[in-house]
Amino acid sequence: MALAHVASMRSEDPYRKVGAAALDADNRVIGTAYNGLAPGFNAPDGFWDDREARQKFMLHAEVNLCSLFRRGEAKIVATTTMPCTACMQTLCAYGIKEIYFREIYHASDAPEIAALYGVTLEQVEFTPFGEVPA
Repeated sequence: MALAHVASMRSEDPYRKVGAAALDADNRVIGTAYNGLAPGFNAPDGFWDDREARQKFMLHAEVNLCSLFRRGEAKIVATTTMPCTACMQTLCAYGIKEIYFREIYHASDAPEIAALYGVTLEQVEFTPFGEVPA
């Protein structure tokens, strides 16, 4: 979860910073990613001012993460926020067997999707570095 948290800090999104990390079957880190714009795209002035207008352009951390490995290479994914429905579908398509997250995303159908595909989906507590636990 610490790697996912560190990855989230790289996000240029001022409203929501999401990070993700993937481990293989031997618990080796095979990738980290965060939500943001497509690589090489520089947002025009004012882009970040309207959260609603810019949301459709944001690439989710989980999608960016899956672009770093092939199907079946990753076993475990940690994300700072529960995957949205589409990202949960993508993680299942990539053969991820365990997904751990810090914050609940109530608009997601991830728990139902995880149950159907036999994927572990578990909330874990994590206090970022330097912060006092609540």
